[in-house]
Amino acid sequence: MDYYELLEKAFAEMPKLSEENVDFVIPEVDSLVQGNKTIVKNIEQIADRARRDKSEIARYLTRELAAPVNVNNQALDIGAKISQASLNAKIKRYFEVYVICKECHKPDTQIEGRERGYVNIKCEACGARYTVKSY
Repeated sequence: MDYYELLEKAFAEMPKLSEENVDFVIPEVDSLVQGNKTIVKNIEQIADRARRDKSEIARYLTRELAAPVNVNNQALDIGAKISQASLNAKIKRYFEVYVICKECHKPDTQIEGRERGYVNIKCEACGARYTVKSY
């Protein structure tokens, strides 16, 4: 057998990898508008999936939405009318920047610290460390 035949045989025996095998899904926002306020009812689920504190997500949303955000027991109160699609886009962006690792694309990151307007993030899966702009 020559090199190319051996290479074809090796590729044929390798298991097929599927990208659909990922079990991590960014949760959809469950919100409702009451008057001039928007209430996010499933902030606990979002915070658990992100492995972040609710106050961290509230601080991010305050900056992104330019509206006051208060953390209640089981909900998040936003002092403006915000559509559910817009909230989903903001939460997805939060996960992409501050939760999912840029190297291995796994959600196993922790915030190590903040300094001079930047957040230091460390991935527990691959050990990568990187810095992103703070919110």
